[in-house]
Amino acid sequence: MVYVPALLLFGLSAAAAPTLNKRIAQVISDSTTKWEAACDAAGGGQQCNQIAVNSFGTLLAAAGPCDQQNAADTMIDLAKQLNNDPNMIKFAQIFAQQPRNSPSSEMVQYCQQAPKNAELNGAFQCQFASTSATNFVGGVAVGQPGTIPFGQTQPVNPRGSCPANPSGPVADGTQLTDTISSPGNVGSGAAAAPPAAATSAAAAPPASSAAAAAPSAVNNAGAGAAAPAAASPAAASGDFHLANGQDAQKLNASFKTLTASSACTAGQNACVNGGFAQCVNGQFSVTQCAGGLQCVALPLVNSKGTSITCDTTADAAARIAATGATGGIDGSS
Repeated sequence: MVYVPALLLFGLSAAAAPTLNKRIAQVISDSTTKWEAACDAAGGGQQCNQIAVNSFGTLLAAAGPCDQQNAADTMIDLAKQLNNDPNMIKFAQIFAQQPRNSPSSEMVQYCQQAPKNAELNGAFQCQFASTSATNFVGGVAVGQPGTIPFGQTQPVNPRGSCPANPSGPVADGTQLTDTISSPGNVGSGAAAAPPAAATSAAAAPPASSAAAAAPSAVNNAGAGAAAPAAASPAAASGDFHLANGQDAQKLNASFKTLTASSACTAGQNACVNGGFAQCVNGQFSVTQCAGGLQCVALPLVNSKGTSITCDTTADAAARIAATGATGGIDGSS
């Protein structure tokens, strides 16, 4: 019998073990701070803190898929007892859309039941920017049960978005209440449609993207941005594909002028130094793409507009060329 030192065995085991994707987390207590302040102002007393603490715990990775929605329902229940306090309702609607922690850099599955309160109809959580573009926690592929919000029939597009942040995913660790002031198109009598559901994952997969995929209007890139897609001649003639390709080129050209310190407005998305950038408190928060990928604007396939995602330069060039646009990724070739 050959004896192998225990230290060597440990080293072999560690080397053989698969590399885990990083955990994406946040300061969960920050998610209910503004709701609790509104509750205190409305006279909620000791209930405010108890509900706030119970609610932010549902953002942990171990929580069930509907726990966050149920917590938001409880927040609204109290708001209705306090003269339908509008700020409490608004911050509860935003809380219901706050990204949840991801244990494995994969998107977190959506609740598959209707909320108790109509004010939450159509609300579902955003995803953090560094989550996978193709898989949900547990390796579940986009399109499988739990990967499409309740009441919808198509995958969320842009991926990672939600009604409060329809342009795309949220920068890792960021609180929606710090970047937006409106819960978006939620609270209708029935579950609302996604903010932009024109391109399904099957129609336009994000090409091995490991970071964010976030469509934006073509004037959403900040300084030097291109004119809106509707102004393009091809779009006016009814064929938006060429216009989308040309608008993506203009965006990519404008991104070259941006730095992390460039001025921006809340909710604005762009590519900065090859990374996916979101405007937070007047400055770009940049999340670098996975190895071999870079942030780039791409043309949408089934509707007017563009998306911002992490992709290979070869695939980006091919997608833009497929629209009939010439000149490469930024039109300069």
